[in-house]
Amino acid sequence: MRILIVEDDDRVSQALDAYLTKAGYSSVRAADGVQALEALNSDTELVLLDLGLPDIDGIDLCRRIRARSGVPIIMATARSHVQDRINGLRAGADDFVVKPYDVRELLARIEAITRRSHQQPPDAARLHLQEHGVEIEFGTRQVLVDGESVDLTRTEFDIVAVLARYPAVVVPRERIIREVWNTEWRSYARSLEVHVASIRRKIGKGALIETVRGVGYRLTGGLSDAHETHRGHPHPAHRRAPGARRRVRRERGA
Repeated sequence: MRILIVEDDDRVSQALDAYLTKAGYSSVRAADGVQALEALNSDTELVLLDLGLPDIDGIDLCRRIRARSGVPIIMATARSHVQDRINGLRAGADDFVVKPYDVRELLARIEAITRRSHQQPPDAARLHLQEHGVEIEFGTRQVLVDGESVDLTRTEFDIVAVLARYPAVVVPRERIIREVWNTEWRSYARSLEVHVASIRRKIGKGALIETVRGVGYRLTGGLSDAHETHRGHPHPAHRRAPGARRRVRRERGA
């Protein structure tokens, strides 16, 4: 796996390169934003991005990378304010670690993103949410609204996919975090909230993802063409509320 390290501190980038090499990854280093954009190519499988760069602000660079590629981006920075994390995730980052961090945590996050990247799509290739005009294409990892593709990040799509596996059911936050990030870490709760807000903003269907306070989220809207290919096992307490008469049908697509 080829990782692009965007870091202007030689000592930090050299230490990262040593850790990544020991873990079985290959890495390429860019000391500023211009070098990062030049080094970004089809072989790049993940970007480890520092925000404090000498030429281009890391948030802006993240947007530029995201405009060119769907490559996973993990931001690593000394900026610890919550708003910095929110801005980074909204700019297209998939994950965020704050310096100083334990390199074992960083490697775990890289492994989690890599694992999600190689997951096989579910049996049903497409889900159509009738009430919202939204289609979820699992094979191509796309969400379409009224036929138009919505530019979701890798993590944002993974969240939508998890909710789609449990239609009309409240999915606990812990389950979403476990399936998307493969961890029990509570520190991801805020990241989940930010990602959900971004999904709502991009899709423009505020009622599509319902927040159930103190529990989690629910994907609303009847699904077309009944094929029970996504079988989830939510807790009985999170089953569809009485009177919610939605058709749960699934559509096979090419």
